[in-house]
Amino acid sequence: MKVEPLGDKVVLKRLEAEEITAGGIVLPDSAKERPQQGRVLSVGDGRLLDDGTRAAHQVKEGDRVLFASYAGTDVKVDGEDLLILSEHEILAVLE
Repeated sequence: MKVEPLGDKVVLKRLEAEEITAGGIVLPDSAKERPQQGRVLSVGDGRLLDDGTRAAHQVKEGDRVLFASYAGTDVKVDGEDLLILSEHEILAVLE
């Protein structure tokens, strides 16, 4: 099933949490932090402006982005964990 976000919403898939620290310590599941990076799966039509037109998104499908740790809403679609959030909750695009 494909999820089509509305308006300025963006659908992301979180990237996997790091299992090993930079120092080589293996982290158990309980010690892992929620990843703050994700891959954009789909974008909505854009934010509706006062004159009735839509503002273009700054992100596109396939972009790797950074977002706040508690941004958006977690949803499960066809057994896959996704995150739906507004474009303004995205902090940066990573290259």
